[in-house]
Amino acid sequence: ASVIGLPFERFVWMEQIHSRNVTVVDGPVDGPVPATDALVTREVGLALVTLSADCVSVLLSDEEAGVVAAAHAGRIGARIGIVPKVVEAMVDLGARPERIGAFLGPAASGRHYEVPAAMRDDVEAHLPGSATRTVKGTPGLDLRAGLRRQLLSLGVAAVAEDPRCTIEDTMLFSHRRSAPTGRLASVIWLEEQPSEHPE
Repeated sequence: ASVIGLPFERFVWMEQIHSRNVTVVDGPVDGPVPATDALVTREVGLALVTLSADCVSVLLSDEEAGVVAAAHAGRIGARIGIVPKVVEAMVDLGARPERIGAFLGPAASGRHYEVPAAMRDDVEAHLPGSATRTVKGTPGLDLRAGLRRQLLSLGVAAVAEDPRCTIEDTMLFSHRRSAPTGRLASVIWLEEQPSEHPE
């Protein structure tokens, strides 16, 4: 909170449950927002937080509309469409896909995220572009690749990512590598825009 320069009470957290539930918030909340995996706001100075330790944190912003969002996209949430739901919620608040920029945080990479072949095929059927083979030659998932493809297909203007693999990089938390573990926090907020007509 001190690094960002916002008081702790201006941070909004989620009770992440691997769902496609999206909540619009317009001010501080006592405790985590229950049963949700994405937050959207137009409120200046309200920090939206998503926690991860292999899942993909997705941060989205339409600066012109003044709308930001934070989503938690693990295998289940990505498969059932959390990202299209959060883009839809942003559009409902005045955002336009062609103005939205997205950022995908560190996550389990396709090089190391091993899953059974049937699970890989099922996720691929719902999130095209996510199926892969790991460095061991086993079935795997690259959720960031699938989410990038999905975001671009939704018309999102730009998708950037932190390519680090949470399983591979010991400086990052990974549930698969060392459960129990901590969580990485990804945070997005709107800053006050300077007035175009100073007095």
